[in-house]
Amino acid sequence: MKIRKRLYGLALAVLAAVGVALAVPGPAQAERDQLTIGITQYPSTFHPNIDSMLAKSYILGFTRRPFTVHDHSWNLVCMLCTKLPTIENGLAVPERTPGGKKGIAVTYTIRPDAFWGDGKPITTDDVLFTWKVGRNGKTGTLPIELYRSAYKIVAQDDKTFTMHFDKLTFNYNAINAFSLLPAHVDRVNFEADPVTYKNKTAFDTDTTNEALYFGPYLITETKRGSHVVLERNPKWWGKPGPFKRIIIKTIPNTAALEANLLSGNIDMIAGELGLTVDQALRFEKRHGRKFNVLYKSGLIYEHIDLNLDNPLLQDRNIRHALIHAIDREAISQQLFGGRQPVAHSNVNPLDWVHAPDIPIFAHDPKKAQDILVKAEFTKLNKGIRHHAETGQALRFEFMTTAGSKARELVQQVLQSQWKSVGIDVRIRNEPARVYFGQTMTQRKFTGLAMYAWLSAPESVPRGQLHSAHIPTRANGWAGQNYPGFRNKEMDALIEKIEVELDREKRKALWRRLQEIYVTELPVIPLYFRASAFVMPKWLTGVEPTGHQYATSLWVEDWGVK
Repeated sequence: MKIRKRLYGLALAVLAAVGVALAVPGPAQAERDQLTIGITQYPSTFHPNIDSMLAKSYILGFTRRPFTVHDHSWNLVCMLCTKLPTIENGLAVPERTPGGKKGIAVTYTIRPDAFWGDGKPITTDDVLFTWKVGRNGKTGTLPIELYRSAYKIVAQDDKTFTMHFDKLTFNYNAINAFSLLPAHVDRVNFEADPVTYKNKTAFDTDTTNEALYFGPYLITETKRGSHVVLERNPKWWGKPGPFKRIIIKTIPNTAALEANLLSGNIDMIAGELGLTVDQALRFEKRHGRKFNVLYKSGLIYEHIDLNLDNPLLQDRNIRHALIHAIDREAISQQLFGGRQPVAHSNVNPLDWVHAPDIPIFAHDPKKAQDILVKAEFTKLNKGIRHHAETGQALRFEFMTTAGSKARELVQQVLQSQWKSVGIDVRIRNEPARVYFGQTMTQRKFTGLAMYAWLSAPESVPRGQLHSAHIPTRANGWAGQNYPGFRNKEMDALIEKIEVELDREKRKALWRRLQEIYVTELPVIPLYFRASAFVMPKWLTGVEPTGHQYATSLWVEDWGVK
């Protein structure tokens, strides 16, 4: 692994250089009324319902609260609502829709003490406005299916509302992704022009407006690509945040991130967007006496999307050759010490719906080459395969987030392995806010795109795999089916899984979903990631969940010892 040694040496050199530049400790160490956190990405937007990006979710976790969420034990609980509706307690009532379908009416009550940061009560007016924006179809609001299925909302009073869904799903009461918007602030921006709303929302034009937030903290300062400053929200109804101020600094280079921690320029590195497990292990070996390092396996899935509009990638055999050519087990063992196991599908073994008996693609370069020969890529020119008749080169562009040393290293290893069978892969990376905010959202990548998905327990991948969720200009670039995968059986399975209440029957459907996933291969599964949280010895209460909901949602439980 000469590539690895060379990159590691470079990382150490950068670490030393940056460490000298940042040798003066910050004030947080002396006062303890401030916490400075380092992460590797800056959000493409602060709107909670536009674009999907972990950096945004992490920051907004300090400032907002969902109606429902999965807790640390993976149980669904209320945060903004007073009581979780269920069929058993009568707050969820199966019903027939006007069209005769089996639906359900679910009633939620907003906490009576919930206020926006400007002191205005959170009411059903905000609920109805949020729903209206999501139902518009031109705003790019996610998730599409939630707003489509919730065909009616009835406000019973200022605090209680009933959502009428056109189907009875197994997770009928989970509205985790229904993120409230303040009607009194953003309605004017939406009504001016729904099509341009995503570019004119107050979340981006007036990000420090306190009326946008209702968590323990408010965003009081932002500098694009650099940092976000959070300060205590005096209108927060719960236990006060443990720090007067939290600063979140964006440091895309992980070597620089480590240097900033050692210099005292930051106090901790978030596990959600920080060091990889191998980097954290090396760091712990050198500096473990000064920091607490916590590792958490979870539902985070590193993979490569394949753009199925690319004529070469439309050939399933080419997709199979791509995965047979790479040695994912070697990557797991040699780069991550086996702590980030190979992913053979999109479902983590930690999730109860995981199917252990689906087909597995082994590392088999000979098989990869045989497949390519059958596809008539038999002409070799400087080691690269070309089609025997058309002369087309077997070449793809490969993208990921710039500055992520682990991803860039994996890229180079994969590039080398593909080259060994005659596939030419050209690397072109971008800053995370561009990559997620434009390239992925608008499907501008032409070949391969590497990143990670986080999910909740038994999270149905409608947004990622259903053909109705391919982002287009017409739907405001909503949806997260970035490969452009179209498969009628997959669409039908997703729809059946959602409404199957019997767990055993649902598990059988999940198995078939995973089988199609690995057979059709719109995505190359790489590995399931573990997160490494690097924290000062004096910080307490940070408890990773192992699923998509960030530790920041429970910041009021953090403390100082």
